[in-house]
Amino acid sequence: MNFRNLPLWVLRIVPAVIFLQTLFFKFTAHPQSVKLFTAIGMEPWGRIGTGVAELIASLLLLIPRFSALGALMGIGLMSGALYFHLNEVGIKFDGDYGLFTMALVAFVCCTVLLVILRKHIFTGNAPYPVK
Repeated sequence: MNFRNLPLWVLRIVPAVIFLQTLFFKFTAHPQSVKLFTAIGMEPWGRIGTGVAELIASLLLLIPRFSALGALMGIGLMSGALYFHLNEVGIKFDGDYGLFTMALVAFVCCTVLLVILRKHIFTGNAPYPVK
């Protein structure tokens, strides 16, 4: 890995870590996670389904060949999270705005990554060595 690829890796790792970090709370039915998904009427299938989708997106983000697909999934997932925070549960849920901030950071990282990779998606000319 050379230093030219470092920004691409940062844009991959940050949302992947955010997605993986929230999996524990979704899959163990943490009370805050259950309360959040109950408030939007998607408990338990929405919590578990979102967790599975975030796991897949994080794995795709970390594989350079599939990182554009992972970024696209991340944009979709975080669009839903941002929508529900802004319209259903509010930005402050139990006095914690960290979930909204993490969703926003993941959304921005995935969007920037997809914009950078857009010209490489259809041509097959990756900005990194693909083996």
